[in-house]
Amino acid sequence: MASPRFNAATPLRARVRGEAVAGAPAANWGWACIGALLGLLLAFSLFAPARWLAAGVASATDARVRLTSPRGSVWNGSADLVLTGGTGSNDAAALPGRIDWRLRPRWDGMTLALTAACCTPQQPIALQAHLRWQGAQIVFADSTSRWPAGLLTGLGTPFNTLQPQGSLELSTHQLELVLAAGRLQVEGNAQLDALDMSSRLSPLKPMGSYRVSLGGGAVPAIALQTLAGALRMEGSGQFVGGRLHFSGEASAAPEREAALSNLLNILGRRSGARSIISVG
Repeated sequence: MASPRFNAATPLRARVRGEAVAGAPAANWGWACIGALLGLLLAFSLFAPARWLAAGVASATDARVRLTSPRGSVWNGSADLVLTGGTGSNDAAALPGRIDWRLRPRWDGMTLALTAACCTPQQPIALQAHLRWQGAQIVFADSTSRWPAGLLTGLGTPFNTLQPQGSLELSTHQLELVLAAGRLQVEGNAQLDALDMSSRLSPLKPMGSYRVSLGGGAVPAIALQTLAGALRMEGSGQFVGGRLHFSGEASAAPEREAALSNLLNILGRRSGARSIISVG
């Protein structure tokens, strides 16, 4: 009669299975906690309040651009747009009506669509921001918008003295801004038409309409020309090392010199009937 065989591995396998079964609830609980935490983080980011974006914009611009009375979330929200002279300044000007934004993350940055009932009636201002090694790239979609010139008054000097009135029509074409190693590069073109402009320094209303053109390239260039009006302004300049170097002049039609004299004194250094404008 064969004697019974003893399998020494049997108790060990049973013991291992028992330990695995006993440890399963703890492992499952750990994964459940991780999943819940990730879910909370996702919900937290998706519904982050718009005031967080407002705080970020104010910090990044030294409070020169403020989003007040924000509503919604970081990703879909609205606010009142206010321009100021910066931290501690008493100058401020608000855009009539609210602005709305839609922000979306990308694997290499984000996209932004900005609308304002007063100023972007045809299409939103849209851009894509891409992160790059030691810098970033901002690509603007072609667009045209019109803004009240009085908004500039909030930025302080010299606009708080000039108190400009009129409209600013901004258009962009294949515009790209590239920040690389601390230097700003510009590609494409932008055009700003200052239409039917007036100032509290002159009783002449309007004084004229003007165009500022920005052209990209190895050395971005800027040009100022008069479209119409008694106040004539011309000039050109370049951005060198991120700084603007501009020279130009302003003058008045002979029959309007008295009405524009105070303004010419503010715009630049007087040289007879002309005012020499120099920046940088």
